[in-house]
Amino acid sequence: MRKIAEKFQFEGDFQKAHSYGNGHINDTYLLHFVHQNSPKQYILQRVNTHVFRDPEHLMQNMSCVTAHIRQKVRQAGGDIKREVLNTVKTRTGADWFVDDEGGFWRASLFIGGVDAFSKAEHPEHLFEAARAFGRFQRQLCDFPADTLFPTIPDFHNTAKRFHVFQAALAADVCGRAAAVQPEIDFLLARAADMSVLVDALDRGELPLRVTHNDTKLNNVLIDKQTGKGLCVIDLDTVMPGLSLYDFGDGIRSGTNTGEEDDQDLSGVCFSLPLFERYTEGYLSEAGDSLTPAELALLPFSAKLMTLECGMRFLTDYLQGDVYFKVHRPDHNLDRCRTQFKLVADMERAAEQMAAIVARCTEHPSKQQS
Repeated sequence: MRKIAEKFQFEGDFQKAHSYGNGHINDTYLLHFVHQNSPKQYILQRVNTHVFRDPEHLMQNMSCVTAHIRQKVRQAGGDIKREVLNTVKTRTGADWFVDDEGGFWRASLFIGGVDAFSKAEHPEHLFEAARAFGRFQRQLCDFPADTLFPTIPDFHNTAKRFHVFQAALAADVCGRAAAVQPEIDFLLARAADMSVLVDALDRGELPLRVTHNDTKLNNVLIDKQTGKGLCVIDLDTVMPGLSLYDFGDGIRSGTNTGEEDDQDLSGVCFSLPLFERYTEGYLSEAGDSLTPAELALLPFSAKLMTLECGMRFLTDYLQGDVYFKVHRPDHNLDRCRTQFKLVADMERAAEQMAAIVARCTEHPSKQQS
C-alpha cells in the first residue's frame, strides 16, 4: 500500500492502510496519513478489470461527470469536498496508475461523518437516498450523455436480455428447465414488456440521460449530523441510459420488505408506503428535469427493472450459475422468485403507483421537508 500510495498526490506522511467497505467487485482500502500534525484519510481502489474491461474510459466518464456535478454544487453554495466524489491525481497528473502487474489503481478524498445503509432502518433513509439520486439526475440533465462510454454495453437493454434468456432456455445445459416451468411461464407471459423502454428510446419518445445504473441505498452517503443524503458514490456504471432505469432499480431494491434471496416468500412484499416515500424524495429533486413521458413511465419502470433482475437470476440458474455468486443450491432460483413476487405485487398496485406519481408531480414542493 505504501508503494502504491507514493504514486498519488496524497498530503502528509503515510501511516497505515486497511480494507474498507463491503463492495464485491473492486478492492477498496482506507489510507491514513498525518499532514501538519492533523490526520488525513483517502480511499484507494484497485479496479476489477475482469468486470470493467476498459477502465480508462470508465475513469474518463467519472472525471467528466464529477466535474459537472462539482460545478453545480459550487453554484448552489454547497461543499464540493463532501457532496461529490473528488479524484486524487497521480504524481504525473493522471487519474489512475497501473502497477507492474497490470493492477489499475485510483484514489479519492475520503468523506467522513457519514453512514451508508444496506437496508433502510427508517423510511427517511429511503427518502434521502431517493433525493440524492434525484438530485444526481437533475445536476446532470444538461450533460451530453452521448459523450459517455458504455462501461457495460446493453446493461439495461431488457429486450436483449430476454433473447439471452430464450437462448439459455432452449439450450437447457443443466437440465433444469422442467423443474422451473412456473417461473418460465411467468416470464414468457410478460414478453411484450421487455422492449417498451428501449423502443420508446429508439422512437425518440424518451431522452438519453446520464444514468448511475446501481441505485442501491448503500450507494448514497447519509450525513450523520443532518441525516440528509449527501453524496452519490460508486460511479463505475455511470453511462448513457434512461432515467427510468435508475428510478426503477431504486424501487426494486428499496421497497422489498424481505431480502433479495429469501427462501420464504411470505415475507417478500412490495411496500406501497415505501414506494410513496421514495417517489416523494426522487421527484422533489428530479421532477422538473423529467419529461411527461418519463413521469408517466415511472411506475412501469419499477416493474420492468424488477422483472429484468429476476430474469437475469433465472437465466443464470438455467446456465449453471456462471455469473452471480451462489452460496447454496438453488440460490439464483430463490433470488428469481423474490423478484417475480415483487413484480406480481407491483402489477396489482399499478393504479395506486400511478396516482402517487401524479400527486408527487403536482405538488413536489411539499416533499422537500
